[in-house]
Amino acid sequence: MSTAPLNRRGFLGRTALTGLGVALAGSVEALVRPAFASAAPGQAIGYGPLVPDPNRILSLPVGFSYTVVARSGETQLDGGVPVPSDPDAIGVFARPGGSTLVTNHEIGSDEPFGVPALDGLTYDTGARGGTTTTAVGADGARQGQYVSVAGTVNNCAGGITPWGTWLTCEETEARAGEDGFLLDHGYVFEVDPASQDANRGKSPVPLKFLGRYAHEAVAVDPASSTIYLTEDASGPNGLYYRWTPPQGFRGGPNALRELAQSPGGDTAGALQAMACFQGGTHVPDLSQATEPGTVYTVQWVGVPDRDATSTSVREQFGNDVVTRSRKLEGQWWGDGGAYFVASYARTSDGSVAEHDGQVWFYDPAKQTVTLKTLFGVNPDPAVDTGNYDGPDNITVSPYGGVILAEDGEGISHLVGVTAEGVPFAMARNELNDSEFCGPAFSADGRILFANIQSPGLTLAIRGPWHRPL
Repeated sequence: MSTAPLNRRGFLGRTALTGLGVALAGSVEALVRPAFASAAPGQAIGYGPLVPDPNRILSLPVGFSYTVVARSGETQLDGGVPVPSDPDAIGVFARPGGSTLVTNHEIGSDEPFGVPALDGLTYDTGARGGTTTTAVGADGARQGQYVSVAGTVNNCAGGITPWGTWLTCEETEARAGEDGFLLDHGYVFEVDPASQDANRGKSPVPLKFLGRYAHEAVAVDPASSTIYLTEDASGPNGLYYRWTPPQGFRGGPNALRELAQSPGGDTAGALQAMACFQGGTHVPDLSQATEPGTVYTVQWVGVPDRDATSTSVREQFGNDVVTRSRKLEGQWWGDGGAYFVASYARTSDGSVAEHDGQVWFYDPAKQTVTLKTLFGVNPDPAVDTGNYDGPDNITVSPYGGVILAEDGEGISHLVGVTAEGVPFAMARNELNDSEFCGPAFSADGRILFANIQSPGLTLAIRGPWHRPL
């Protein structure tokens, strides 16, 4: 989820922001595309204007407040070591009296606070990333935090399974011998939020059948256990994948791990890449869509070598065979399909057209993808003018609309989009220009959890939640 070395600000023109169109998960239906500046002057949008935070951490609307759940390097894990650096995506699970948060830590090799390598929880002792699991009360107060998987690399996003676990993804293609790593990386791992012991000997098992590449996020179809995966990569740009389980597979606790450890488990099921078409014409890149409501039909192409033994998975296809996208990011399952985000695109990175964010919806019944939300190029990310860029993680609000984590240039926000398709600032990072990560609501809808990745804050946001205007 970290922004790639490419600095987008150098490519920003004075292009006006395009209109927005959105269809949201849950019970919200598809909506028409309104103009971006559709609110009357002075009219409150969302929950109203943000109030500057005297503590210079998080500005929120009137009536909202936040609690700092954890600080990397300062808060202590159970066992007395510092909470790891770079908290990223979060899986939130209900538990009696509160919530359980499984938090990714996007740690490569040189972050100051790594995930401790513990017996039975560590994949590669040469790697320092992983996940921690935090118990919080109904008020958002932290009650404890422990390591749930260690020895992984750049745990960026992931996704919640229908059976109540967290799939954490490595955003890397690093091989054994690089940066001190003892094993190959670029896999997905499954974490059980129940307890630390529930993960011993289990969470460090790579689900190799999901492929080895720069994974970003996953979404799981509860009806079929089909898994959809985004790839955040460039040179060439990444792909959107589908994993179809083998005949007879039934998703549930430990089922993915047991499949991975079974004979032939490394190649179990079918891993395929998405190819889009419009009127029978192949679509080479998702950035080609410049109007919300654009619909492409989808075909799926088998991955020749999912473990990328000699060639990166995305390089195993010609541009005329698959559909690529720059910065494929977060996902969320809802409305019978997968919503997924493309963070930005520039012609200089090989994209067909330029934008500062797309939200797509894949409908497995219709075998189509539809562009639901489009952000045009932000003319000045350093100025807080209601223009946003670089959506990353996505979550559906129980009050209607979605919340997007902004990972762009300049000012960073949690960006809401109402059910009527109007964007608004839900929160603003007053601490620095670090990205927001992992917005997700508690099961009762009372708390929105999110991370500021650097210096590493996990936040619990409470307030007078309602359907945003």
